[in-house]
Amino acid sequence: MKEISRIVEVFEQIDFSQRKAALATVVWVEGSSYRRPGARMLITDDGRWEGAISGGCLEGDALRKARQVMLDGQPIVVTYDTMDDGANSFGVGLGCNGIIDVLIEPIDPNSPQNPVALLKEFTQRRDVRALATVLKSNDFTGLMPGNRFVLTQQTAESIPGWLHDDMYDVFSTGKPLTRTYSILSGSAEVFIERIDPGIELVIFGAGYDVVPVAKLARDLGWQVTVTDDCVAHLSPKRFPVATCVLYADRQAVTDQLTITNRTAAVLMSHNFNYDRAVLQKLLATDVPYIGMLGPRKRFDKMQAEFEKDGLNFSETALSRVHAPIGLDLGAETPDEIALSIMAEIKAFFTKGAGGFLKDKPGPIHERLSGNSSEHRRQADEIGLDTASLGAV
Repeated sequence: MKEISRIVEVFEQIDFSQRKAALATVVWVEGSSYRRPGARMLITDDGRWEGAISGGCLEGDALRKARQVMLDGQPIVVTYDTMDDGANSFGVGLGCNGIIDVLIEPIDPNSPQNPVALLKEFTQRRDVRALATVLKSNDFTGLMPGNRFVLTQQTAESIPGWLHDDMYDVFSTGKPLTRTYSILSGSAEVFIERIDPGIELVIFGAGYDVVPVAKLARDLGWQVTVTDDCVAHLSPKRFPVATCVLYADRQAVTDQLTITNRTAAVLMSHNFNYDRAVLQKLLATDVPYIGMLGPRKRFDKMQAEFEKDGLNFSETALSRVHAPIGLDLGAETPDEIALSIMAEIKAFFTKGAGGFLKDKPGPIHERLSGNSSEHRRQADEIGLDTASLGAV
């Protein structure tokens, strides 16, 4: 989310009467690579760029190809084969054991197909959406490379029937897909991805140790709300990076918050009664993650008081509470504790194990079978009958 927001910000600063621009997007990865499908880089014809498609190794070549794309006005898909450290036709010689397809497309700020305009709409609405991008088209129902379809929870009517199931699958699972669709003599290769608005962190309490948590979360591009029922703790000068600083009574705090399936609630007030009251409210919501600072016995005491007061929460509801909060990093200082907290929240939402990568069996990221991009395209090609095309 942070990278997309930055690309939009830089795009809006470009004087298109003087400059040209292109957008590079990773659309396929087979094997290992530094960035995954959906990584983007905005490039201008004066050699500047924002974002990244690799760890810095492919950007130079992508910049050269982007200049040609800007001149021709036609998008291209470039394949980088980093399997061999020495025998690389692009002269990169990375030896990263991966094959990477990158779509490089010119940007016309006045075109309805301007890809950055879609990204800007996403940053403004902050909704989860599936985005399908046509990479190549050969006499396929009038489609052109760069054409896009957007699926959100509110809009689906513009999705053609032949693309409908795959877009819903990507929207549901979050796993990107590149597939070739064919009918009679025509075919189209389409990249489908899901883009997410990022994590929305709500911190209850406004002590000194909240400051590094809020700062690190914003550095990651998360939305950050800091709330307390003591207005003296909520000076905006203490939390200049926070998206929102909210004064709210503990008994009504959840009434003033919007909770989604990307919300992480963290209790850091060091006030037992405040945290207990807020936890009682949070357990009655659908917030997926609740973290609490302090020892485990603190949470145990709260549960005992809930039972004494006749408040019965299910095991499923209580399992959402992470107490004590954080990954076991050996953290001691407020900044180290902030890192531990952020790491656990990130692992929770990405379903990561949170252990040492060297102990993980197999590759870091899920790999697809096949020895080349061409093999992938052939294996993933599906035929369509004329009745399945729908309206484009």
